[in-house]
Amino acid sequence: MSKVTLGGLIVTLGIIYGDIGTSPLYVMRAIFGEKEAIREELVLGALSCIFWTITLQTTIKYVWLTLKADNKGEGGIFSLYALLKRFKKKWMIVPAIIGGSCLLADGFITPPISVSSAIEGLRIYNEDLDTVPIVISILFVLFFVQRFGTSLIGKAFGPMMLLWFSMLGVLGVIAISGNVFVLKALNPYYIHYLLEMHSEGFYVLGFVFLCTTGAEALYSDMGHCGRGNIRVSWIFVKTMLVLNYFGQGAYLMAHKGETLTQISGKPHDPANPFYLLMPEWFLPFGIAIATSAAVIASQALISGSFTMISEAMRLNFWPKVSVKYPSELKGQLYIPSVNWMLFAGCVSIVLYFRESSAMEAAYGLAIVICMLMTTSLLGMFMATRRYPTVVILAIITVYLVIEGAFFMANIDKFHNGGYVSVIITGVLGVIMTVWFWAKKIRSEYTEFTKIENYKQVLSELSNDTSIPKYATHLVYMTNAQLGDEVESKIIYSILQKRPKRADIYWFVHVNVVDEPYKMEYRVREIMKDDVIRIDFYLGFRVAPRINLMFKQVVRDMVQKGEVDITSRYESLNRNNVIGDFKFVLIEKFLSYDNDLPWYERIVLDIYFVLKQVSLSEGRAFGLDSSSVKVEKFPIVIHPPEDLVLTRVDESNVHNND
Repeated sequence: MSKVTLGGLIVTLGIIYGDIGTSPLYVMRAIFGEKEAIREELVLGALSCIFWTITLQTTIKYVWLTLKADNKGEGGIFSLYALLKRFKKKWMIVPAIIGGSCLLADGFITPPISVSSAIEGLRIYNEDLDTVPIVISILFVLFFVQRFGTSLIGKAFGPMMLLWFSMLGVLGVIAISGNVFVLKALNPYYIHYLLEMHSEGFYVLGFVFLCTTGAEALYSDMGHCGRGNIRVSWIFVKTMLVLNYFGQGAYLMAHKGETLTQISGKPHDPANPFYLLMPEWFLPFGIAIATSAAVIASQALISGSFTMISEAMRLNFWPKVSVKYPSELKGQLYIPSVNWMLFAGCVSIVLYFRESSAMEAAYGLAIVICMLMTTSLLGMFMATRRYPTVVILAIITVYLVIEGAFFMANIDKFHNGGYVSVIITGVLGVIMTVWFWAKKIRSEYTEFTKIENYKQVLSELSNDTSIPKYATHLVYMTNAQLGDEVESKIIYSILQKRPKRADIYWFVHVNVVDEPYKMEYRVREIMKDDVIRIDFYLGFRVAPRINLMFKQVVRDMVQKGEVDITSRYESLNRNNVIGDFKFVLIEKFLSYDNDLPWYERIVLDIYFVLKQVSLSEGRAFGLDSSSVKVEKFPIVIHPPEDLVLTRVDESNVHNND
């Protein structure tokens, strides 16, 4: 969706802005908390800081600058990494893994805080209402319906978010009309009042940062809507957000000297400035609309998490897991294991913190780390596009300072709940690091051999009728990058581990390319009618359904007369029966006869534990299990030297007795 259209703009509202669009539910309440006395300068400082944070972080960095860093129209930190991977800078793997882990960790926290903030509006009617069961129920329904896809629900997202943002703007305008003095906060001068007069001082920036947490998700979802639609729709979204924030500020300025708990009349339940803007008759409608917006925000994060895990699998950052496609929409997918992992995490967050105000400390720290990682990769992107060095240094320095300040402010919340997001990020980061590192270790110790050396023996084996035929077509998945090589274990499997006679030997290799949706293949006939190699070139967002793709390639080759797949058994050949295809997969396990460095052994031990709960290679490639044979070989790395054994004859044994 590259062109700017009215329909595209409305869809963009429903997909892109759920996270950042629901921030007015909790930002101002977080800044003033339970005990902060409302003062005019403090309100102006808070509004000024919010406005310029949204302007600098969301508008300039993401909407204007980062959206330029698209990979064939796709965005997100993994897409950016894939775009830059060709430059082979080893350090880029670090911000990619850290940033990806942080963004996934956000998927555990955004749904609970958004839904809780919306539902807590019901306490206006019943101050003792326990919102936890309601929040968990909504989350369960939300995660349960993921298996059916969101194509039908998604059609309502855009109009619903249009209603939400319009409501934000109208409520804000009404409140501002009673006190236009609040517009002075557009002057950045007032920021210093917030930092000097707030009881938290510099660390209040940790709460201000919540107003821009959805900016990273905005970049990740670029492929769904297009850069043009995002940039145009952002003008409307930002206007509505700013109007609502300033409206909340105008309301608070009318209650100088009070705290939010005094306004609510409840000692431990501060009033939410967002709901204070609403006339009493409108509250039920406002709560319903806010809850709908929170659900949409959660849905966007969940869908984004599915996309990220799918990319991570293709980039060797995540164990292979089952991926389902509930609709025909491009990019629409469902990953059951990730779905229920997120649900369990969200429920745990709700049960642990119980109140949205308590979740605020856990929210933000992971995202600011992700933003720092994106900034580092963005600098590399600008260098590859030959931006002037002075411009690159200026932009990167400015954002490292801004995000560094937000990071330091968020670190202060670590002991109040920020550690939760750090733990989640850490666990996800360890999984990604171990999986990537283990794959690299395995590839480094894999032996390859030239097929040229075995052409004659393969040809003779194929025609050796003294050996029972294993299959008409024998297909091996190979990791060899070079077209004239295969793993030594494959040759061993064919020739020595029960010799496998076949009419045609196929070697299939899958290359993951930097472009998101590329689907190409190349055929190389190594030996006429005996050995054929197929290389697939698939984008990092393309599911490797090799079973279907391989059949399509063979069908194309048959139509072009390049191969005859008719069975070569005489009776079947006379009746034009297609020969059978048998896939053989080589799985490796860690042998104890190794001399590995201790750290590599730990990595591989964790890797094989993760592999136990991941998909088999056959299912990961979409192969039919009935036609797949799995052979296991040990990974033998630096085997110990030959043992020195001395043979004794029988007479010596009797003499010793």
